[in-house]
Amino acid sequence: GSTAIIFITSIFLPLYAPLAIIMSMTVTLRELTILALMCQIAHNLPVECAIQAKTGTSFWSMFTLRVVVSILVGILLNLILPAEMGMPLFAKVNTEAMTSVGDVLVLWLKSSVQMALLIFTIITALNVLYKTLEHYNLITKLSKAMEPVLRFFGLPASTGFLWLIGYIVGLAYGGAMMIDQMNDGKVTRSDAELLNYHLAVSHSVIEDNLLFVALGVSVWWILGVRLAVAWIVVWSRKALYSVGNILMNKEKAWK
Repeated sequence: GSTAIIFITSIFLPLYAPLAIIMSMTVTLRELTILALMCQIAHNLPVECAIQAKTGTSFWSMFTLRVVVSILVGILLNLILPAEMGMPLFAKVNTEAMTSVGDVLVLWLKSSVQMALLIFTIITALNVLYKTLEHYNLITKLSKAMEPVLRFFGLPASTGFLWLIGYIVGLAYGGAMMIDQMNDGKVTRSDAELLNYHLAVSHSVIEDNLLFVALGVSVWWILGVRLAVAWIVVWSRKALYSVGNILMNKEKAWK
């Protein structure tokens, strides 16, 4: 019951909202690790899926993918995590319980205002950074250096800079830069879609991970699982593309 409330809150609100509810409850480190992964994969979906929709990927595809994957990850972790992992660092800290919808809405309003100001600041900084890198022809060099990592994850080299932005500041903050890159023709729609599938389940790894690591969750569990899931999602998507193309070619041949 209470964990369902946390997950539903995470789906519709930024990560700070479910985190605040978690800290008002008594949970084991094992439960917190599972909740951390589920919330990191599926949080703030109305905003983040809308941003991905503007870069050519279906809103509902991203929404469904993130909810389904987060549930599957939760089930998997419940099976493989050690039975005893202790208690999180905040277990003995007295916090004010949030039991009403009003508490969550107030928290959402505050976080939304803070996010709007932060997004404006980060977007401005990102544009300055991008123009500087472009002026000195460093974008190509940066993408070249990241090619082995991108190739491992099944991503095209053209997505290197946006992949880095997504991992550092996330979708909500880096979305405007992604949209600009698409509009300028720097990244094709098909390349952007593969990147969207990857970032849907793994992005903002610095801030998101630090929030839960500070509470005692192992960074290796939350980072390792997200990277593994992102790898599976993209390569599965590429496999479906290949199968679809083969079937289409066969259908044309029969005609």
